Amino acid sequence: MKGKAHYEASEDIDLSHRIALQIDWNQEADLRAHLEAARCLYNALLSECNKRLRCMRNDPVWAQARAIPHAHKQERAQAFSLLRKKYHFSEYALHEYAKRARVSWIADHIDSTMAQTLATRAYQATNRVCTGHAKRVRFRSKGRGIDSVEGKRNDVGMRFVLDPNASDGGFLIWNKHVIPALIDWRDPVVQHGMRHPIKYVRLVRRKASSPQARGADRDGNRYWVQLVLEGHAFIKPKHEKVGQDTIGLDIGPSTLAIVPRQGSADLVTSCQEVAPNTSKKRRLQRKMDRQRRATNPENYDEVGRVKKGRLRWKESKRYQATRRHHGTAERRLAAHRKSLHGHLAHRIAQMGTTIIIEKTSFKGWQKQYGRSMSIRAPGMFVAHLARIVAKTGGSLNEIAAFKTKLSQYCHQCGNYVKKTRSQRWHACSCGCGPVQRDLYSAFLLAHLEPEQTIPSITQHVWEGAEPRLRAVMEGLQQRANEGQTLPRSMGLSASRKAARAGARRLKSLAYPHQEPVALTGATGSVG
Repeated sequence: MKGKAHYEASEDIDLSHRIALQIDWNQEADLRAHLEAARCLYNALLSECNKRLRCMRNDPVWAQARAIPHAHKQERAQAFSLLRKKYHFSEYALHEYAKRARVSWIADHIDSTMAQTLATRAYQATNRVCTGHAKRVRFRSKGRGIDSVEGKRNDVGMRFVLDPNASDGGFLIWNKHVIPALIDWRDPVVQHGMRHPIKYVRLVRRKASSPQARGADRDGNRYWVQLVLEGHAFIKPKHEKVGQDTIGLDIGPSTLAIVPRQGSADLVTSCQEVAPNTSKKRRLQRKMDRQRRATNPENYDEVGRVKKGRLRWKESKRYQATRRHHGTAERRLAAHRKSLHGHLAHRIAQMGTTIIIEKTSFKGWQKQYGRSMSIRAPGMFVAHLARIVAKTGGSLNEIAAFKTKLSQYCHQCGNYVKKTRSQRWHACSCGCGPVQRDLYSAFLLAHLEPEQTIPSITQHVWEGAEPRLRAVMEGLQQRANEGQTLPRSMGLSASRKAARAGARRLKSLAYPHQEPVALTGATGSVG
């Protein structure tokens, strides 16, 4: 079906493993010099690629190629391809330019294979501007340098060598430096990874929690080597069990509805345990602003606004400490969120590995639900879920929402009725419902066959699924009556307000089309 993305397992899946490095003071200075040379070379490659893009766009043939209708795909693609060849706007053409740009002192720090990977990175950034996925490229300043470099092979340039006889077990070799790696051979994940051949290595630099942290340099940085290996990722014993059911997922800015064809359904709050301290974050940001203004008064006008133009900013030691404190809190929050994404993705994979979701513009959600998106990051969860499903041998299907319109569809009468965002319950005039809107959309997704836009649902299937969906809401209603705070998108905001006010317990939701006897046999999850 057009507008449908499909992710499934492949036979060759690369796995990566990150290992900490033990850096001394001499190696630290040289590594900083290597990364600074990589930044300068990257900016030169980005400038050249951006120059070729501007020349290609200024050509009158570019406007003629854009005027070709999208219906003539081959003719349009051929016209743009000729322009790319004429102005040498391609990845391999930039590789040739990298040979000429890697001269003088840069050649002492960056080898030819690493220069090619930097050229590939510069081309991909400029190509996003060419295809309309980005507005401009961003050059790397000294304060925003390159924190990762990689090679293409493990036999030349920067490479990693295993030595079982050594105490550490492995070394990163880059130019004249031999840097020992801190490998924990007791970890089964490490044992699994080291049994596979190494394709190439990547050096990663990250900020430490404090300059006094173990393994940190004088600037508060830590270094890791990331090994990209051939083979499949390690699957822990607790994750070996995978389900065979088909699951429909309705993803929202703050909630996730999970409805399999068979088994218990659920409506959960995404990353509910992630609770950032917003007041502390605001205080740190205000403190950094005061420290920055005190150190750089010449960069502000009479009203207190930042002056236009290129400015030089001085950073005090107290400002750097406050910024490091703020960054540490954000990194811990991101690590906690990533862990919760992994737990939820594995939980879904244990229910079934054929997953169907609606294709969503998470970038558009950022403009409307900025705070919720920054805390819960549903787009990152979908990417994490796609990797877990591919690793377990399943498939993740993305269905175009503008074709299916499942949030407006009623399976009993087949009519499409638009709903406002505040309308969280589906209740059709034909007698279907009331049922929670997100759960109903996930139920329809679970029964959507490939290459179809309308789910095929019989009355028998709906009679078996309706008690499961209602049991979920009964459990959420009980939690709301007990005083737990639930998102308003679940449709239980009234009971939450009553719980805050200390009112009496609300009665259970009335379901006119379901006999009370049927609820006693419901097998749905209530948590």
